[in-house]
Amino acid sequence: MKTILSFLLVILTSTVSAQSYFYIKGKVVDDSTRLPLEGASVLCQNTTKGTITNKEGEFRMELPAGGHNLVITYTGYESESVRISSSQDNSNELNIILKKKEKKLEEVVIQASTEVKDGWTKYGKQLSDYFIGSTPFAKQCSIENPDVLKFYFSRKRNVLKVKAEEPVVVMNYALGYRISYQLDSFIYDYNTKFSAYAGVAFYAELDSTAEQKTVWLKNREKAYLGSRLHFMRCYFDSTLAENGFVIEHIYNDTINAKPKIRSVENPYDSAVYVLVDSVDKEINLFGKYRIVYTLQPMEKEYLVANKYPLSAKEQLSTLELLNGFVITENGFFYEQHEVINSGYWAWKNLADQLPYDYWPEE
Repeated sequence: MKTILSFLLVILTSTVSAQSYFYIKGKVVDDSTRLPLEGASVLCQNTTKGTITNKEGEFRMELPAGGHNLVITYTGYESESVRISSSQDNSNELNIILKKKEKKLEEVVIQASTEVKDGWTKYGKQLSDYFIGSTPFAKQCSIENPDVLKFYFSRKRNVLKVKAEEPVVVMNYALGYRISYQLDSFIYDYNTKFSAYAGVAFYAELDSTAEQKTVWLKNREKAYLGSRLHFMRCYFDSTLAENGFVIEHIYNDTINAKPKIRSVENPYDSAVYVLVDSVDKEINLFGKYRIVYTLQPMEKEYLVANKYPLSAKEQLSTLELLNGFVITENGFFYEQHEVINSGYWAWKNLADQLPYDYWPEE
């Protein structure tokens, strides 16, 4: 699905709060005929930014500076994903070519499935707890169209899998967003208690009273502080310490064969923190690291669920880094599948996540 294509990138920057912006434009066409596709959706993953193509298949968007994944969809066609950045060369044209779906393959998959007919009744709560979350904010969220979800349970492996034929619509009344989530897959292993999900999210601001919007702003800031998005932006800006973040390396003691922890004294050492191009930063850390956020405690619900002492004063999360990663200025990073988080961040699922174009008010 992920394809890097050439594009026409016209950069125009301006300052609004903590953000600057750039413009992109391109064209979406059919693979066989090369005719333009009018009405194709061009959505910027994990943001509130999106548009549709005109009669000529053309589109134009303003995006926050940094990195993004564009997801292009059209009914009856395979979707495409394109990584873009405000730091990239602006001399090429973005030509999106969509291929029609193979219906025969879909029919084979459906016939070979072991779908649970009343899956939502049996496994809906399991999905909600590990997809939306079990935080206080999660209690103010709901899935509006559970009928699009397909549940599959393997008795032999004791594993639950969930897919969706259409985007899953999640109403987040804690943060004030309508989230359209294209769920590729969700799995829960009952043997290991391991869960994971993959897909792309698109956000839309909810409208309400001024009083309610004030509550949403406060909740968004609470969700942001100490989050992975906050951490990535601070790492990019070289402001980890000022914002309360500490990185600790978890390694094995070869003598005692037990894991030990030591602080990463200089996360901006030239061997670790490398300028990739005019903007992007490459982080050359490998293995397991504990991320400590010292300015806020973990929520009581998390401590109780994990049987931790209620006196715990710092937020603790773990990152397993398979091959390092690259950060852009808006906190977008890649390759995301090679950065695995556990601990407090893993507890904060969709109900507590924010789009890349969110910035706290100064």
